[in-house]
Amino acid sequence: MASSTTAQDAPSTAKTLIFDLPTRTLRLEASHPVPTPDHGKNEHLIRVRTTALCSGELEWPTLFPAAIFSENPDKQVTPGYDLAGVVVTSPPGSPFRPGSDIYARTRPSRPGNCREYTIARTEEMAPKPQKLGWVDAATVPLSAITAWQALFQHAGVDGLCDSSAKDKKVLVTAAAGGVGVWLVQLASLAGLEVIAQVGSAENGEFVMELGASKTVNYKTTGLKQWTEEEGPVDIVIDLLGQKTLEDAWYCVKDAGVLISIVEPPEGRKPGQLESKNVKSLFFIMEPNGGQLAEVSKLLNEEKCRPVLDSV
Repeated sequence: MASSTTAQDAPSTAKTLIFDLPTRTLRLEASHPVPTPDHGKNEHLIRVRTTALCSGELEWPTLFPAAIFSENPDKQVTPGYDLAGVVVTSPPGSPFRPGSDIYARTRPSRPGNCREYTIARTEEMAPKPQKLGWVDAATVPLSAITAWQALFQHAGVDGLCDSSAKDKKVLVTAAAGGVGVWLVQLASLAGLEVIAQVGSAENGEFVMELGASKTVNYKTTGLKQWTEEEGPVDIVIDLLGQKTLEDAWYCVKDAGVLISIVEPPEGRKPGQLESKNVKSLFFIMEPNGGQLAEVSKLLNEEKCRPVLDSV
């Protein structure tokens, strides 16, 4: 069955935000061509309601051109890879029919979603949580999927029903940030004891409300000092890199797991550190609609909540 939506449902041009690489400036084009979905690649045309930006993403085309332009021969840089919107056209057999409310993290190898109409693929999409409005929904995909993959793909926690997790401790740096708040919530739901590193008493109270058991204020207590007093943990997930990642090595138990989403941990391993049998890894999240759908369930059940910085 072909898409039930006809071409007249979408205009031929629409507003699109373009980042001009030579001048490094953003410009709004009022009549940019609406993209054409390739149904052979499971692509849907989406009417964008909201999108969210990631810190530093305008640097990616310069830093990682091969990755950013791998599916973008026109080299159109449109930012905003988190998306909430409505399906306009869908490929045959798609579970997301025209009129469906969806949200997604789309691959940065294609133009992003700061435009009225965009493209999303089946494997990137999930039903928008019914409990969330458009603005809150767009804040979820990148942060929630990153946290999900850190815990349940890389840290060895076997999902939200892992009975062995109840005996484990996880330390999360930058716990009040975008990814941190999701790590705190998901780890707490999985039964882990969560130690959250924060920078203020206010943020400490905030992460405790989200499920943290203890907090460490980096302005008064370094991670190495905290470990000497409290003992090492089973899992450390670092969201800051540099000196924080270096100190994180002291926090993880022998046979524990050290994960960074910023840089490879081995590059920050202290030279004087006693040999440890630690699984250390750096990863970059992959868009995953199936995992995002699991997050949707938690949001609809009000077991988690998004955190909006600004609009």
